Amino acid sequence: MDRIGVAFTGGGMSPHDVVRCVQLAEELGYDSAWVAEGHGGDQFSILTACALATSRIQLGTSISSVFVRSAPTIAMAAACVDHYSHGRFILGLGSSHRVQVGPEHGLEFSAPIPRVRDTIDVVRSLLRDGKLVDYQGEVTSIETFDLHFPVLRPELPIYLAAVFPKMLGIAGEISQGVLLTWCTPEYARIAAQYVAEGAAGVGADPASVEMATLLSVAAPGAGDGGMRRVAATYAGRFPRYRRLMSEAGFADEVEMVRRAWREGEIGQAEQLVPDGLIDRMSLPSDPGERRERLAEYREGGITLPIIAPRVSGPNAAESAQEIIRANAPAT
Repeated sequence: MDRIGVAFTGGGMSPHDVVRCVQLAEELGYDSAWVAEGHGGDQFSILTACALATSRIQLGTSISSVFVRSAPTIAMAAACVDHYSHGRFILGLGSSHRVQVGPEHGLEFSAPIPRVRDTIDVVRSLLRDGKLVDYQGEVTSIETFDLHFPVLRPELPIYLAAVFPKMLGIAGEISQGVLLTWCTPEYARIAAQYVAEGAAGVGADPASVEMATLLSVAAPGAGDGGMRRVAATYAGRFPRYRRLMSEAGFADEVEMVRRAWREGEIGQAEQLVPDGLIDRMSLPSDPGERRERLAEYREGGITLPIIAPRVSGPNAAESAQEIIRANAPAT
């Protein structure tokens, strides 16, 4: 059976809605369920509820920011979800974005790569040893911290969100998996090569690093309107993804989207999103075309495609469940 995951980013769904969707995903044979950080509720709380309501499906964060929680807090949260899930938890970490960390959380965004390295080091040390004494990392200094509870697994898988070569290589060096998003099948092949080089550089087997990517799926009956809205948001707000979209062959169009977004013309920005971008960075609605596109991703090195329902409004939960059913893994 082909492995496939599902990810939730809010979209108007309540925490209870997400739990019901994860239960459905487990019933239909999905490999894993992932909960984003953003604005859709506290991911660790929701994943704990999912853990208590399921028994087989893997559960992960996609992603947890290394800026908005301290490294020891992340370690404790991860250990707790791992307990409740009986060892089914995957910790997805990333640097998030300057436009979120500062304006939305009131925190300084600086030295993202050193902070990612330090956070992974601290989390692994605390889970393994139960305590940390006089830790001096590149940007993180901790005098002492003790876990006052036993962990279920002293080592748990850590996946790293990455987009461009440097972070992809680091992910190959220090993580068990990579989490991509807005990735074309063509870029998947490029990303896999950078990850393999990073793994090989430290003597690790590149095949031991999971290559996962979130794949946007429009709500049933929404046409491309919902997808245009999401794509315009990412192109307008996030420089990292705007660059990825531009380098995929849509530089002029994405620049027009950015300008409209910056001027507050959100509707115009959505209409300016090129059809080709939507086609190459999301999954088709036609079942046959969708299978072909998933095959392209797998041929490009993706070992775990993750369906990301792009839903919103009062019927968001129903739309998400319909997407989950329509994209269930083949048995």
